[in-house]
Amino acid sequence: MNLISKILILITFLQSFTGCNAQLKNVKTENIKIYGNCGMCKSTIEKAGNIKKVSKVDWNQETMLATISFDTMKTNQEDILKRIALVGYDSDLFRAPDNIYAELPECCQYERPSKLLKIEEKIQFDTVKIAKDSNSQLRETKQDAFPLKSIFNHYFSIKDALVRSNAKEASAIANEFILAIGMVNMEHLNTTAHDIWMKVKDDLNENTKGISRSLKIEQQRTYFISLSKNIYDLIKVSKQETPTFFQHCPMANDGKGADWLSKENVIRNPYFGSQMLTCGKTIETIK
Repeated sequence: MNLISKILILITFLQSFTGCNAQLKNVKTENIKIYGNCGMCKSTIEKAGNIKKVSKVDWNQETMLATISFDTMKTNQEDILKRIALVGYDSDLFRAPDNIYAELPECCQYERPSKLLKIEEKIQFDTVKIAKDSNSQLRETKQDAFPLKSIFNHYFSIKDALVRSNAKEASAIANEFILAIGMVNMEHLNTTAHDIWMKVKDDLNENTKGISRSLKIEQQRTYFISLSKNIYDLIKVSKQETPTFFQHCPMANDGKGADWLSKENVIRNPYFGSQMLTCGKTIETIK
């Protein structure tokens, strides 16, 4: 390859990167090491870190260095690296949960650094801090009075993302949902809620993992059908601050019908989005 060709390739790359940054406001760019091995790692890391008009991640397979650009009014470096850790990849700040790392394909299981703060520990230290990222749902809650509040908030946020037909946003929220499931303090659940939680916990994990791993909106909506059923069972036996509306669309799920829950009585259909936004009706109000 001659010098001119190399220069043209470099210019094309820089223009592409600049174009991505142009979509962001209040931009800050940082470089940090994220551990991984291959092209599949690159795809997963960047998928977890990229949110339209919020953050952009470009990971180099050879150096394991990531260039992270983000809108400082919407997110920060830590929140981006938490999302990446939640799909199995350690960085210089966070160690991914061991069970998620273990699920990576064999070719993606890199040599892990030994001294890193586990993401679960860091989030526990930060429970009083309100995250700037508009997609982040890890908030301080009154765990004794509403021990499943974080679970329900994540569910409603996924529902809203599906209403907007935003698969990337739904995937990012589902990553946080997975962690929230593991942080539920079952000692604060009443007997009935505890029994239901034990029955649905594994399904909640599977459904949220399905949503997080897919960027195809139709696949995410299929997982959301089962997720909604389990959340309905939980919310029926849980104390709530405000009423929840159980809604149904007869056209969803290939005409078989499908349900969802909402904090608003107005219909905003997560199975069709703008195509049939108001299709459906409220069939139950849960207080």
